[in-house]
Amino acid sequence: MSSNLSRSRNQAFVIAGLGIALLIAIFLSPLASQNPDGLDRVSEDLKFDNKALEDKPAHKLPFYGIFDEYALRGVPEAIATPLAGLVGTLATFGLAWGIGKLVVRGSSSPSTQNNADSDSDAPD
Repeated sequence: MSSNLSRSRNQAFVIAGLGIALLIAIFLSPLASQNPDGLDRVSEDLKFDNKALEDKPAHKLPFYGIFDEYALRGVPEAIATPLAGLVGTLATFGLAWGIGKLVVRGSSSPSTQNNADSDSDAPD
């Protein structure tokens, strides 16, 4: 019974956390500063922003056709940034969830097996 209670609390915690992250990504991302970020600002200050490669490696990535900086291509700007925040948050959550499941599954298998072995060796 306590296992079911802790599982439901964990699920509620994860769902609440994801919900808060999605709300922040969708509603606060349009309020982000329009000033250049740190790396762009340094490149402007040190006057090497115009020395960028003509054939940028980032343009060869499969997601380059979908994303343009922090927005989605071909979508109106008022919707593009919140939509990119939504997609990015869900992708990050999915990766973290999947890796967490793999790590937990991989680490719990030997201990479960050891408990089963020790139970079978216990005297009746």
